[in-house]
Order: sequence, then structure tokens, then C-alpha cells
Amino acid sequence: MIQINKVLPYLGIIGLLPLPACVQGEKATSQEPASPNVIYVFPDQMRNSAMGFWSNEPYASHINYKGDPVITPNLDKFADEAVVFSSAYSNTPISSPHRGSLLTGMYPNKSGVPLNVNSSRPFNSLPDDHVTISDVFSRNGYNCAYIGKYHLDLPTPNDPDNPGHYVEGRDPVWDAYTPPEKRHGFDFWYSYGTFDVHKKPHYWDTEGKRHEIREWSPKHEVDIAIEYLVNQKGQRDDSKPFFMMMSMNPPHHPYSSLDDCMEEDYNLYKDKTLGELLVRDNADTTMQKAASAPYYFAQVTGVDREFGRLLAALDSLGLTDNTIVVFASDHGETMTSHGVNDAKNSPYTEATSTPFLVRYPGKLEPRVTPLLLSSPDIMPTLIGLSGLGNMIPEEVQGENFADYLLTGNPSSPLPQSVLYLRNLDGDRDENGKVVSYFPETRGVKTANYTLALSIDQESKSLQQTYLFHDAEDPYQLNNLSLSDYPEEVAYLLEELAQLLEKVEDPWYKEKILSDLVPYK
Repeated sequence: MIQINKVLPYLGIIGLLPLPACVQGEKATSQEPASPNVIYVFPDQMRNSAMGFWSNEPYASHINYKGDPVITPNLDKFADEAVVFSSAYSNTPISSPHRGSLLTGMYPNKSGVPLNVNSSRPFNSLPDDHVTISDVFSRNGYNCAYIGKYHLDLPTPNDPDNPGHYVEGRDPVWDAYTPPEKRHGFDFWYSYGTFDVHKKPHYWDTEGKRHEIREWSPKHEVDIAIEYLVNQKGQRDDSKPFFMMMSMNPPHHPYSSLDDCMEEDYNLYKDKTLGELLVRDNADTTMQKAASAPYYFAQVTGVDREFGRLLAALDSLGLTDNTIVVFASDHGETMTSHGVNDAKNSPYTEATSTPFLVRYPGKLEPRVTPLLLSSPDIMPTLIGLSGLGNMIPEEVQGENFADYLLTGNPSSPLPQSVLYLRNLDGDRDENGKVVSYFPETRGVKTANYTLALSIDQESKSLQQTYLFHDAEDPYQLNNLSLSDYPEEVAYLLEELAQLLEKVEDPWYKEKILSDLVPYK
């Protein structure tokens, strides 16, 4: 029988807790559901290079840049048990658009979330009638739980404790309460919209009660997740499989003091010089933001510890063998690379390349894959890995790579390129509210190149080009002239045109830059 004293340290609770029926056996095999459980953990703003194993073989040979000098022992061990993606790509590398694609399997022009969600953009919110990944799992007999940052619902004056008012007083409002009718199949809820005070987080639970917490948010969220796994309070029907999404805010700004991370983690980096921490060839250690580096990496190490605690709880409860676990992120963090202050909304590798590791014991052979994985591909692939591939909604635009991951044999040709998208606020109404978005930049990423084109908001004429030979210039130090590489650019533009047509992007519909992009 599972020993209760093995579970309690992960819960941080003193005293006896009754174990649910599903964990009464050594491995709980007699009552394990045929369908796998699924846990999707995605901290915000964590770049792919910020995992320690990339600095060590055999992983280092799969990338052509330096791994960050970050301490992540649990992710290092997890990588040895997982399929590790070297080229997972956040197509629109900001929070809400990625999350919209993650949940719906659609690109931002279809998901309903082309911009970050706040009260100044009332058109920009996850539609109630979209079928999300949690809707699919719920409709197919799963318990569904969401823990942490959501950032997909338009803030409205629906504060449960103060009806008729927003949950915060600033303008525009960013944080939001999500009522039950907008939770898309999640029957367990412990979440908030967006709020960046890492040691004073708050959450609304399933019944709408607000919880003010005074500890580092990833630790508290893992405590809640483990309570859910143990089923301490009857949070789920333990005869069913479960789908859990956990969105940790760190590593996310602010990262400037011990208010933003755990001191034990900061102590690992505080005595290192900025040159020792910011090892990428394109990092500018003279920038004011460079001082954030030890706090950023401290947050990463803290997230790693909590992820390890969650994995240990799965082991203690005998759930590991029948649980798909994914570790991923919304987008990356430039952290002074290219001398830019913008952490994310750019075509640079530091912003677009994200962690993506998936473990499914006995089903997925641990390895590194260079598969170009886009944000909308995650939803159908996870549904496919769970044996529900025939339940993927028709409107999903992403690809289901489950067969390729399980067998090594793709059911269709693997992608040779992925889209980069950057949107800005568009038109405003008489009240100053944003009523549309402007598709400012479109681009394409292949194994060897990055190309992006930006247009002027008034004339829609070409304003800026990005062209990097990533294979030879992994830090994107040299922005190449399009005219100097006619064959390569012609191929990239053809790929861009086809992808824009495939997803019915506004650039394709309006034939933007048609003198350059070869639309049909």
C-alpha cells in the first residue's frame, strides 16, 4: 500500500489524510482507467535554452547555441524519460494568443484571441462556442482541472465579491474572474486572469471564492495540484481519467528582487557576473534589464523544483505509468539579446523557441526530435496521444503528430516551415476601445532560416525585413539583405504564401505585399 507519509511532504500538510479508492493499491493498477491521464504544465515566458540539459551531451549536439547556465535537475531527469522537442515554436509569442491556439488548435485569426486580453480590447476573448481541448476531454469522460494563470477571458464587471465591478481598479483591466459558464469543460477551477505579484497571488476556486495567498505562486499551485491528485477533498471522480492544465506565471516579470523568487534559488546565481549568466553571443550585458538575469534564472530553478515535486507525487500515487506529462511554455524571453527590452513579441529565437517535453511511459521512446511544432499543433496532438484522435474538431487548424511520436512514422508529411505572426491594436471606436487588430508582421521559420516582413499600419507598405541564416548564425547577429539571397528568399516566400493561405490569414485575404509574396 502507498504510504501516506510519502505523500504528505509533497502536500506540505501535517496530519492524516484519507487516500481515495484509486490509490489504495501499490500501483493502483486494478482501477487505473484505460484512457491515460494528461498533465500539461506551462510556465510563462520560459525560453527553450533555459534548461540545464541543453549544456550536456547527448542534448547539446542537437542545438547550435549555448544552453543557459541554469540549474534544473528535475527537468534534466525528465528529459531522459521524454520526447524532447528542439524546435517547438510559439507562432505569436505573447501570452493570450498562444493560449488561444493551445486550447483551440487554431491560429489567432480563428481562435478569437489575436492580442493579449485586457478590457481595452472587447473583441479579443476566447469565444464561448469554440470547442477547446478541455471540452473534448470533458465530453469523453475526463475530469478536467485548471490551475493558475488563464488570461483568455475579457475582464468584465463580474467580481463575485463586488457585483457590477471589475476585480481590479486599473484601466485597462487585465485580471479577470472566469465564471463557470466560460470554463470550457473544466470542472475543477483554481485560477485567475493575469496578475504579476509572485509571492502574493490570488485565485478564484470552482465556487467563485477568492483566495489570497502569501507564498510563492508555483509552490502553492503544486500544492493544489497534489491535493487534486490525492483527491483529498473529493475534487474529482476517481473512476475517471483526468486532464489537468497548470499555468505557472514565473518565470515572468517582474524579476528584480527577492519578492519575485525564492531566496534559496537566487543564492545559486547571485555571485555570478552578468557575463557568466548571459552567455548568448547576442546578449547585451550593459542594458539595465541585464540585472534581471539572476532573478530570471532563480525563477526557472524554482519552477523546476515544483515540477519535480509534482512528478514525485505522481510516483507516490502510482499514477506515473498511465499519465502523459508535458512541460512547455507560452513563449520565450529575450533577456537583453539583440539589445531589445521587449521580452517576447519578436521573431527572434529567444522569444519564439519554447520548451516542449512529453513523457508517456511505455508508449513514447525518449529521444530528441527536431520536429517544427506550432502552437496550434499541441491540442490535436495531445488528443491523439490520448486515443481520441477521431474526436478532434473539424475546425482545428493544427496537425496531429501523435502517430509520428508513437511510431516514428508520420501519417502525413512533416512541416518544413512554421508561421510567425505579430499583431497590433487596430481601429478604435468612439470610446477608445480597440475593435480590430492589425497584422503588422508575418514570417516563416524553417530548420535553416528565419524570414519576417513588417508593414506600415497606414500604407501597408514594407517597413522592415528580418532574414537570418539560423543554421550558420544561431544568434541571429546578421540581418541579411533579401536581395543577396534570391533563391533562399524565393523559397521562404513561397512557404510563407502557402501557410498564410492554409490558415486563411488576413495577409492572404487582403493580398498584402502581393508584389513580394507569391499568393495564388
